[in-house]
Amino acid sequence: MKNKKSIVISSVLIFLLGLSSFVAGTVPETYGNKVKAGEFVVEPPTLICLGFEWRIDGDDNRNATADVHFRKKGDTAWKEAQPLFRQQREQAGGDATIQDYVIPNMFAGSIMDLEPDTEYECKFQMLDPDGVIGTKQKIVYVRTRPEPKPFAGGKTLHVYPSDYKGSKEKPAFVGLKSAYEEAEPGDIILVHAGLYQSDRTKYLDYLRKGVGSDVFGTSRLTKSGTAEKPIVIKGAGDGEAIFDGNACSLFFDVMGANYLYFEGITFRNADVAFLTGLKNVAGCSGLTIKKCRFENVAEAIRGTYQGSKNYYIADNVIIGRNNPTRLLGMISREVRYDTQPGYPPSIGGPNGSNNAITVAGQGHVVCYNYVANFFDGINTNQSSGAPVEGQVLLPPIAIDFYNNYISNISDNCFETDCSTQNVRVMRNMCINNAHGTLSSQPVYGGPVYWIRNIVYHAPDRGALKLYARPAGVILYHNTFCAEAIVGQPSGLGASNIHFRNNLILGENPGSMVNYLPKDFRGIFYMDTYTSYSTADYDGFRPNEGQDMQFAWNSPAGGARVDYKNPREVHVFKTLKDLCAATGQECHGILVDYDIFQNVKKADMADFSKIYDAKDMDFRLKPGSVAVDAGCILPNINDGFTGKAPDLGALEVGQPATIYGPRP
Repeated sequence: MKNKKSIVISSVLIFLLGLSSFVAGTVPETYGNKVKAGEFVVEPPTLICLGFEWRIDGDDNRNATADVHFRKKGDTAWKEAQPLFRQQREQAGGDATIQDYVIPNMFAGSIMDLEPDTEYECKFQMLDPDGVIGTKQKIVYVRTRPEPKPFAGGKTLHVYPSDYKGSKEKPAFVGLKSAYEEAEPGDIILVHAGLYQSDRTKYLDYLRKGVGSDVFGTSRLTKSGTAEKPIVIKGAGDGEAIFDGNACSLFFDVMGANYLYFEGITFRNADVAFLTGLKNVAGCSGLTIKKCRFENVAEAIRGTYQGSKNYYIADNVIIGRNNPTRLLGMISREVRYDTQPGYPPSIGGPNGSNNAITVAGQGHVVCYNYVANFFDGINTNQSSGAPVEGQVLLPPIAIDFYNNYISNISDNCFETDCSTQNVRVMRNMCINNAHGTLSSQPVYGGPVYWIRNIVYHAPDRGALKLYARPAGVILYHNTFCAEAIVGQPSGLGASNIHFRNNLILGENPGSMVNYLPKDFRGIFYMDTYTSYSTADYDGFRPNEGQDMQFAWNSPAGGARVDYKNPREVHVFKTLKDLCAATGQECHGILVDYDIFQNVKKADMADFSKIYDAKDMDFRLKPGSVAVDAGCILPNINDGFTGKAPDLGALEVGQPATIYGPRP
């Protein structure tokens, strides 16, 4: 009883002391226009990129900056990178996500195109004319990840199909499961040529003869390797090693095993070839899938677990079930065609193909893949949702998609939907895409970087799908042979969006009628809640037969931010008019398809036509108006030729870009 009384008295004293402090004026300090530096976060590194976050307080007038420089550890000369990207409590999310999220007061950004397995010294300088409170400079040392590779000192296990009749190398196993059960971290399982297919309808056959599946046809792998010693399952190189799912729903379940490494194997005939994780349940980390082939699958690789980290998915060929000869649209009648005999009637699900690759979590690299005939191409997982305060499992952060070739996609070539910070989509070829090629629906603060991507033939909604109130998107040096539309006619705009050095050439599709205001069929449409969304140094080819080509809808009355009231609508015929009224695109120019070595406008008489990038040359003609017409962007266009950077994805005189699997 005495103890209880003492506790009560102590609690009252603590309350009274707190109250007296409040009365005396010691309330939490506000910093006004000064910036107070807070927590600094180094995100999981990838092979060629590093991501950072720097939380702040104050800077109400939004004039603080955070400069970035870097160098290899041991070098003397610093290199300049892009300043960290300023975010200031923008609102994101909307009807597509049923979430409204307020972005923190912070900086975030990336240093890109670094060397793998290399340590870098990175310097960050906080600047504010109104004053900086706290740490003004941060220096951190961060190492990029190495490309995963087999361990040199492990033992080798040899796997053969059940009908193999020749001599076998020892130790030899029939089917994958028996070898996998014997493997330890660092071991290599060599899969020799032949067909590996279990019959799940026959008792024990599925255990003894095939890949080692259960009665549902699923091979569940649960033994882990390590980062230095992965368990490797690799084609032996003596012919094609084929794992056939025998029409099962799920082929390989690897969500319970970390650091598995697959190389040089064909996977086919299954709805989902690899399940790598389930949201809020479990998922793997350190998965490598390289130089493999996927065919007749609804989804090749699917992972939705927010805690997964550090996948490496590279140099694969991934072929979906959708009709390879015609582009199928998701909504518009103009691009919805009946499939030809022999192809499934639907464009998604088990009779067709849904997403080729889906990842959730942090630190993933998806690069140099060929993807064709799917509903969606390569995605961050949409169901991750917005970050929650104190949540351990975060939405997508620090993810790289680069140098992929994606064709014949019914919905989106790439989705960065529900990403937060530092998702980087660079140097990809996206061709034959019906429904908004590059999707950020939405982004929770960003930055999501779209850099040096090529989009050709996107007839349904143009090159972009910036819907559901995305906040924090950067678009630099892209070549869009399609319209650029930011926002959506339902009234949901975007925040903190920035265009530089892009080429945007109209495709003139009639199907845009459902996705733009009735009186606008132009080339560039911006609907933004923030006055600090910007666009400049871009090249435009207007759509024929349209009086108004540029729209810029922004907060009414010159407000910096406004999420409550309708935006003021501004529509312009010329770039000169756009610049005079808004200050945007004052260095923008007009271009046409003759700037390219060999690219013609897609034929809108047949929206369903499939084009091949090999028949086109997106390099600029020397001396064309797009050459030397851009602005300098450190760490983005370093090493440009001529007087200034060129517009678009390809700089004159630079080596050819590889799209898809490397030789």
